[in-house]
Amino acid sequence: MGETKVRGGFGEDAALRFLKKLGYRLVERGYTTRFGELDLIMLDGDFIVFVEVKTRKDDSHGEAREFVTAAKQKRCRTTADIWLGSHSADDLQPRFDVVEVYAPQGAQTKKPQIIHIENAF
Repeated sequence: MGETKVRGGFGEDAALRFLKKLGYRLVERGYTTRFGELDLIMLDGDFIVFVEVKTRKDDSHGEAREFVTAAKQKRCRTTADIWLGSHSADDLQPRFDVVEVYAPQGAQTKKPQIIHIENAF
């Protein structure tokens, strides 16, 4: 498995632990359609939260959130619409969050820096 894929999995694991500590509950992980993927789908009170996780070693090439481009946001929205159409979540308000995970030593990082941006797009 390539370093980027390992780092991405590490970042998703770290983001999931972080969000669970905040009281979020995992609904689904890695939901994929031909239009895109949703890293994490979580419950936060009355919200169904679609979480895009971006993992980087550092921010020397820009903040991780900057890599959630308009095209990526559109793919996330389309994929979320498909998920919502096949699940009964009518009583929940959808929200899109971004979680930045900075892991300087990649998957060996002991305490990654995590920045959670609610309602990011």
